[in-house]
Amino acid sequence: MLRWFLGLIPIGLLLPLVLAAGANKVSSAPEDLRSLYKRPAQIPFPASNPYSESKAKLGQTLFFDPILSGSRTRSCASCHSPSLSWTDGLPLAIGENQKPLKLKSPTLLNIAWIEPLGWDGHFRTLESVAFGPIGSVSNMNSSEKLVIERLSAIPGYVKEFNDAFGAGPITKEKVELALATYERTIVSGEAPFDRWVNGDDQAISNDAKSGFALFNGKARCSSCHSSWLFTDNSFHDIGVARASDEGRGKYFPSSVKLKHAFKTPTLRDIARRAPYMHDGSLKNLNAVIDLYNRGGVNRPSRSAQIVPLQLTETEKKELIAFLDTLTSPAKPSIVPVFPR
Repeated sequence: MLRWFLGLIPIGLLLPLVLAAGANKVSSAPEDLRSLYKRPAQIPFPASNPYSESKAKLGQTLFFDPILSGSRTRSCASCHSPSLSWTDGLPLAIGENQKPLKLKSPTLLNIAWIEPLGWDGHFRTLESVAFGPIGSVSNMNSSEKLVIERLSAIPGYVKEFNDAFGAGPITKEKVELALATYERTIVSGEAPFDRWVNGDDQAISNDAKSGFALFNGKARCSSCHSSWLFTDNSFHDIGVARASDEGRGKYFPSSVKLKHAFKTPTLRDIARRAPYMHDGSLKNLNAVIDLYNRGGVNRPSRSAQIVPLQLTETEKKELIAFLDTLTSPAKPSIVPVFPR
């Protein structure tokens, strides 16, 4: 199935000049603008790893099973909890040794659409992610050999792998394919904003509608947080990273603009995902908007989109009212029974 590329088009570039000039006191938005935020009908599973129910079920079990960590105490869900919008609610991720890692746990919401992955984009595909944290001494502190040995020793797991892939040995590739298949099914639920986009004018408040106009105009948010995903899948220095935070620039040392540049995160379920930024340094949305309003650290790598915004206190409140509409109702998640 072809992948979706809506996130590559900065929506701010498509707006009328009058909106960009700050005409934010509106009770609705032009239909053509709302249509840019419509959700796709299907999840894009790649031809190299097509969906199957048995593979997704296996991937879900592996995702929650601490058998993948060296001490059998941590799982993928330890950092990506469904009850916390698929992150962990902490400023920085915590590894198996109970020490903080260097970066905040990113949400897995809508991960099927947001490759490359990782705050610095070092994972090209979802299939390539799993054994990064699994094999990291500071994270899950395990290894390919140990994981395969453990899974292969459990008859229930052998059966589930055979159901998903046909008879044969358990391999690293099969673990990666199963986990990626399940993770692609992690999709944000319908939020008030989605109902408004689909024509329910009462789904969000007038303040939120004004915030939407600001988001696409004066506040310049949509230049990076675009499409229904609210990300351009790109990397920017927004003026928050410390001097030691290389970001994407680690892989492109000759690029001035990629120094201190980190992946634009989705804004889906944003009200439940504090603290914010790659380093968890901003504790609430008020702090985030204040950062953008003042323009962050002025340095050569800072994105051209990041400039002082001169937002009023009322406009800040309207932006937050809009951002609150991107959060869907929480849903219970059941931890699977582990094979034995």
